[in-house]
Amino acid sequence: MSLPSPRLPLSALLVGVLTACSSNGGSARSPTAASVAPAVGAVSAGDAYVPGDGNGGYDVQHYSLDLRITPKATPELAGTATVTAVATGPLTRFDLDLTGLNVSEVTVDGRTASYTRRDSELTVTPAAPIARGGRFAVRVRYSGIPRQIDDPVLGRYGWLSTSDGVFTGDEPSGAHTWFPSNDHPEDKASFDFRLTVPHGLTAIANGIQTGTATTGNSTTYRWREDAPMATYLAMVDVGRFKVRTGRTPGGVPVYAAVDPTVTTTTADKLYDTTARVVDTWAKLFGPYPFASAGGVVDNLQVGFALETQTKPEYGPAMGADPTTIAHELSHQWFGDSVTVTHWSDIWLNEGFATYAEWLWGERSGTGPSVQAQFDQRYRQTGSPDLWTVPPAAPGRAQLFGRSVYERGGMTLHALRQKVGDAKFFAILRAWTSEHRHGNATTGQFIALAERVSGKDLGRFFQVWLYGKKRPTSW
Repeated sequence: MSLPSPRLPLSALLVGVLTACSSNGGSARSPTAASVAPAVGAVSAGDAYVPGDGNGGYDVQHYSLDLRITPKATPELAGTATVTAVATGPLTRFDLDLTGLNVSEVTVDGRTASYTRRDSELTVTPAAPIARGGRFAVRVRYSGIPRQIDDPVLGRYGWLSTSDGVFTGDEPSGAHTWFPSNDHPEDKASFDFRLTVPHGLTAIANGIQTGTATTGNSTTYRWREDAPMATYLAMVDVGRFKVRTGRTPGGVPVYAAVDPTVTTTTADKLYDTTARVVDTWAKLFGPYPFASAGGVVDNLQVGFALETQTKPEYGPAMGADPTTIAHELSHQWFGDSVTVTHWSDIWLNEGFATYAEWLWGERSGTGPSVQAQFDQRYRQTGSPDLWTVPPAAPGRAQLFGRSVYERGGMTLHALRQKVGDAKFFAILRAWTSEHRHGNATTGQFIALAERVSGKDLGRFFQVWLYGKKRPTSW
């Protein structure tokens, strides 16, 4: 995520760890005592940063979202979400995250299930218990007008209305304002989208467009993202767009869309910058991790750009800024493919993307050198927001604060100085390769950096990532 001013806190984020299970077995129903014993999935991931978000007891494999979106109508959204998951323990009841919206039916494996609603929880009781390792499909029919989230610091995010459609920006927990989910970054899954909108509007989502069909006054767009994706990276943008498609010189498909009323940039400019950045980062960070790349610029004044998987989203000003584009596209490696396990490790996303900004400015000749970026900040001895907040343990109030971004980026440059260019970029490439499409932690990054560099880096990371004062030696 890019913010237009020093990074400030979000409201609440989720940190807990869900038990994962990779079993692909078929649905299992209760022949054993273990499967019929009362077993309830956790109603929260237990995250101190965002209490209440996330759930336990299952591992989502796939989301299939069939959404009819009629901007400025009532209901604005009518959807059917099918969530395919594997039980990580025996289940007689489990929860999905869903805020607002009216649920009309829930089934589990085609059988009617009972359900209750409380706050942002949809609690589902299937007709028969689900055994550990059982693969099951929850189908939820729902409708209504999704609520945008109004944060006192970041402002609006989630499901946002535009002059001609809808813009979704979900970090950290806006996804469950428009589809039922396990809204936690550790529980990644593949997605497909069937988006029906009034004829004349375009509906854009993550991944590759797989089909379009017009019936009467409506057009249905199909999109699919096969790579695992965290829920906060899911996106739907609806409106009028000028679109350019093609491939980077390195062969990555690109889809660039810009609202034609935006005057700061064009689809051609967004396409060209995206193609250059993707191929540059592929040389530095390793192969591009997804089947497509791109971006969307909508005519909506939002206080952020967001690294939605395969197609970052921008407002008019940020979508015209190559440095912001470089930041968001670097997240495709650092944040989207390699995703945090706990939100307290968000420097693994934002520190890395800030460092990528500095690299882009240096290499393109549009900004200071990376060393100058480091030096300018290191001289700010009286900046408590930089030095008293440890980037790898920032606390809820500073989760998206300046230290996470800028001191996180400085940590990487200090590491580069300590181990040398060859080892440093080998560390980054090993990180994106070894954790591709998975989740990771700060501890894992430290261990990898020590292994690749052959150095004991314990004290180094302690002063840069966990210390509460300006490092003076490392």
